[in-house]
Amino acid sequence: MTTGLQTDGPAFLEVAGPAQSDWVLVCDHARNRVPITVAGGDLGLPAEDMARHIAFDPGAEGVTRALAAELGAPAVISTFSRLVIDPNRSEDDPTLLMRLYDGTIIPGNRHADATERARRIADWHRPYHDAVGAMLLRHPEALLVSIHSFTPQLRGRAPRPWHIGVLYAEDARLARPFITAAEGEADLCVGDNKPYSGHLPGDTMDRHGVQPGRPHVLIELRNDLISTPETQSAWGRRLAGLLQVAKSQMEET
Repeated sequence: MTTGLQTDGPAFLEVAGPAQSDWVLVCDHARNRVPITVAGGDLGLPAEDMARHIAFDPGAEGVTRALAAELGAPAVISTFSRLVIDPNRSEDDPTLLMRLYDGTIIPGNRHADATERARRIADWHRPYHDAVGAMLLRHPEALLVSIHSFTPQLRGRAPRPWHIGVLYAEDARLARPFITAAEGEADLCVGDNKPYSGHLPGDTMDRHGVQPGRPHVLIELRNDLISTPETQSAWGRRLAGLLQVAKSQMEET
């Protein structure tokens, strides 16, 4: 495992894989850590809010690590909260640095100006994406898979029935056979570009998948289904099987 070292810790972690792999995994929202150089390491939110989906994707890192082990694949994992700076947004996206998220005010971001925004991009956002880009250069033929999780219900919204969501934009070479494979599982409710669309210009999949023409898919798991190490491991095994089926279907077409 290697790290992209910053003054107060790594911006990313790498899970080692073979010299050449059919897969590269990424986890954009793995942790809820606030670096000490960002608002003194405290965004002003109580622990219960930092444990919510507004700060990270609960369970996603465990699933990513389990999936990496099942596929024998390398992975790049972010180590900072999405509230510090969101690695799954382009540098010019207005939601890159959130001041209000799902009804919660983020006090430590309220007065973050353009200089602070630029500093967080340079210290955290860019090193993460540089690491993803470097990993993909080392595995030029690999398929790219991004693991996220979603909350069962946003405040004031209807419950989300899906167990798994599959997100993609115009390139569905991997996403479409993966959806077909997942829909073949009788116990799964599968969201096709749900709970939200996979089309977000400049996000991780656009930057590292769509733009360079690399087959890719973003997989969202409902976070109440991956709340323990045991369920994370189980979903890692399940996703590995579905992805292998999807890959074989791609190769046949």
